[in-house]
Amino acid sequence: MLRGLSGAVTAGLVVLALVVAGAQYLGIQRDFPGPGAVSVTAHIVAALAALVVQHFADHRRRVASVSASLLVFVIAGTVLWTQWWG
Repeated sequence: MLRGLSGAVTAGLVVLALVVAGAQYLGIQRDFPGPGAVSVTAHIVAALAALVVQHFADHRRRVASVSASLLVFVIAGTVLWTQWWG
């Protein structure tokens, strides 16, 4: 169950990275300020890191899988804290 939940969080991070990158693209095209390069980069790096960690969680068992799943939550929390709430 934990792996499934962390997989959903990973998918959410990927979608969020795409939305932020799309907002930046539209901002450039329509000449209004977008989220900025730092925010886009942070979201993309976090999404890629979560994908790698989730892949690890899906292919391991026991403690390694649980640890990797929890790391996905840490990555998501860090992105949300630094880019959305901070």
